[in-house]
Amino acid sequence: MCQFSAKSISVLLVSSLALAGCNTLPSSGPEIGPNSFAAVNPPAGAPHAVVNVTPAVVKVLEKSRPDNGLAGLKGGGPAAIRLGVGDIVAVTIFEASPGGLFIPLESTSSSGNFVNLPDQKVDSEGNISVPYAGSIRAAGQEPAAIQRVIEQRLESRAIEPQAVVSVKSQTSSEVSVLGDVNSPSKFAINADGERILDVIARAGGPKQPGYETYVTLQRRSKKETIYFQKLVREPKNNIYVLPSDTIYVYREPHAFIAFGASGENGRFDFADEQISLSDAMGKAGGLLDNRANPGAVVVYRMESRKVAAKLGVPVDKFQGDEIPVIYQFDLRDSGGFFLASQFPVHNKDVLYIGNAAVVKYLKLINAVGETTTALSAGRNTVNWN
Repeated sequence: MCQFSAKSISVLLVSSLALAGCNTLPSSGPEIGPNSFAAVNPPAGAPHAVVNVTPAVVKVLEKSRPDNGLAGLKGGGPAAIRLGVGDIVAVTIFEASPGGLFIPLESTSSSGNFVNLPDQKVDSEGNISVPYAGSIRAAGQEPAAIQRVIEQRLESRAIEPQAVVSVKSQTSSEVSVLGDVNSPSKFAINADGERILDVIARAGGPKQPGYETYVTLQRRSKKETIYFQKLVREPKNNIYVLPSDTIYVYREPHAFIAFGASGENGRFDFADEQISLSDAMGKAGGLLDNRANPGAVVVYRMESRKVAAKLGVPVDKFQGDEIPVIYQFDLRDSGGFFLASQFPVHNKDVLYIGNAAVVKYLKLINAVGETTTALSAGRNTVNWN
């Protein structure tokens, strides 16, 4: 018969766990060792690049904004207002003196006599009808062009005719503003032209703060999205709207996820236009004194190929428009905190703070202590015959 005391079993457990290298103990996230500090290191199993953050890296990221603005849509001046089916116009015809086509001879009016014709609606074929001038093409025409046609057709019948065509109601040159605005609606574009911010203002403005708002402009088959703050900050993006444009305003809070050895794990909203890594760590409760490894602070991000190439990543080894990049910081160096305060956190970034190496051994000691306590309390022995 063999007997083993609780103390003996505890020693065996310690030896077994030590030989196992603590690999069986739970961890809050991936292990980050010295080899991770390579400038670029895409493993074959899960391709990604590991970039050690330096002042040069921060400078590249500061100049590389993720939002390209409305580069895909041409700007230019305001669009000419042209008539379309369903529009209503007012037509006024002047004659130099009475006795002409529209002004009777007995009229006592002075020169500059005129007559207002009934309002004309552009019919389904795109025409309007003017007495003695007949059917006139209006759809796709500017008012000035219609005036010239009327004058040409009446010049042999009226006395020095002059025509004025003004738009009374227009539905063919409207722009729609939808989404997260206070008064979604459809507006006719003013003749002097209106820009994106003008029509958003006419719709009551965004409901949400600018730093959580995006604007999508759809023009025919093209569509571009811009961050509202960028639209306000850079006038070149505040382009003129065109007839039939659709503007959709929506909210997308910027947020990052933090896990690992931070004071709090979870999803955190920016609550500002942009935050730095220092801000993000502060929102997540900072680094835990008894767990965190200051040399193992990383940010996971899907980076554009253009930016990744500027960072020295061999982009030809990756597919797709975005490349998984892990930015690594060493906060054991005091200079690392300056880099963290300058490093811009992007929407959907993931912040991970690794455990210090000693945490494994503390877990080991706790596990052994709990086992020894349980065995001693039961005062059990293991017997083999």
